[in-house]
Amino acid sequence: MSVRMGHFLSLTTLLYLLVTSCSGSPPSNFILLFADDLGFGDLGCYGHPTSLTPNLDRLAADGLRFTDFYCTSPVCSPSRASLLTGRYQTRSGVYPGVFYPGSRGGLPLNETTIAEMLKPLGYVTAAMGKWHLGVGENGMYLPTQQGFDHYLGVPYSHDMGPCQNLTCFPPDVKCFGNCDVGVVTIPLMHNDVIKQQPVDFLDLERAYSDFATDFITQSTRKKQPFFLYYPSHHTHYPQYAGPATAGRSRRGPFGDALLEFDSTVGNLLSALEHTGVLNNTLILFTADNGPELMRMSRGGNAGPLKCGKGTTYEGGMREPAIAYWPGTITPGVTHELASTLDIMPTIAGLAGAKLPMVQLDGVDMTDILVNHGPSKREAMMFYPTDPSEKYGMFALRLGKYKAHFYTRGAGHSETTPDQDCHIISFLKPHDPPLLFDLESDPSENYPLSPLGRPDLQALLQRIGVVKEQFEASMVFGESQIGKGSDPDLEPCCTPHCTPKPSCCQCG
Repeated sequence: MSVRMGHFLSLTTLLYLLVTSCSGSPPSNFILLFADDLGFGDLGCYGHPTSLTPNLDRLAADGLRFTDFYCTSPVCSPSRASLLTGRYQTRSGVYPGVFYPGSRGGLPLNETTIAEMLKPLGYVTAAMGKWHLGVGENGMYLPTQQGFDHYLGVPYSHDMGPCQNLTCFPPDVKCFGNCDVGVVTIPLMHNDVIKQQPVDFLDLERAYSDFATDFITQSTRKKQPFFLYYPSHHTHYPQYAGPATAGRSRRGPFGDALLEFDSTVGNLLSALEHTGVLNNTLILFTADNGPELMRMSRGGNAGPLKCGKGTTYEGGMREPAIAYWPGTITPGVTHELASTLDIMPTIAGLAGAKLPMVQLDGVDMTDILVNHGPSKREAMMFYPTDPSEKYGMFALRLGKYKAHFYTRGAGHSETTPDQDCHIISFLKPHDPPLLFDLESDPSENYPLSPLGRPDLQALLQRIGVVKEQFEASMVFGESQIGKGSDPDLEPCCTPHCTPKPSCCQCG
């Protein structure tokens, strides 16, 4: 699955670039929407009976909805690293687990993000929301150091700071459950400056919506092509929502938070329509990992898929995904295999951008988008939250078949009736691997036996070859999260105050 700079563009991409250049069309714009802890079964357009997601449902009805789309990790930071670089997180060193407020490491600056790839072509770039790829000393890993001209957001998960006394729903409903204590309160940053600490959850989504609308309006007025990246906090725990959506869904706090995210999607669509660039903008939507089932009704829904966040079962890494581009993408559903890894090469092809000269793991999926054609992706690799060279990948999907070499439960997927999902389901090797046909058994309930099945025996041999070839190409980067944390690196708007962390308050 690896590709290097210098590979040929697909025929579809070449034809698209030829047509747009000859017609004098302006460069395409790109909006990337990335939900948090959202399950395969959480959206109305993916079958949830009480989720209220009219704008995402509109994207799905008038765009292309994926049924077999994967992130690369069942937790936040590694998944985001792969999305922005087109490379498995093991290559960039974004493992094990996730970054914290005082983490010394971050997404290495020698990694090329989508934003950095587009900058030489004159694109203006912005990010808003949950960054979660490190802050570091003097903000060295923030979005403004990774190719983004503008940033508004919380640089990590919004549960990574005291929240028990914060208001998550109007008029004064406190945040539910326990968040991290002994660290600074959650900061809202504008570029590299703390604007507010702690953040006002009731006003946060409105601030994001205004930021995005202004960015689209200003970019269009200046006739600059743009890339907007919105990694939302929704629907990560603890859920929150402002006055416009609180209490409006039938699904409780989770549904209200999801509706608030959906409302921002609607505001983005309105901004694109009002500025006249809707038909020149590709919108891609997906999520970072599966639902946090341990939160029960506040934790999301994996639909028919097994387990959720923290696991390499389908529920942990198979995500809803939608591509929307009026006039270019015809409505429909695709069952082709695709991944967040493929977004960078796809945008590169459509924009005519130069891919970085490193080993990539993504493929251009323009043919899927434009023609509903076949995927170039042969296989998908599944790494756990704590990947290592000793164990390698935990699972591999080849075509419609998935082989598990190791299985393990996770605390994030507790409370479900399936004991395989629980944290007490310890690491278990499988030789031969557990084999599932995901077309007939997407829930991974019925492993196939190769006994007396020469076809399955040949398939397992083929899977073994693909695994061996891929792992021979995998060079693990230095662990960025393994560099540990330093309390002095936690973002504080009054850095010389005492006593810390409680004195870090402003705005």
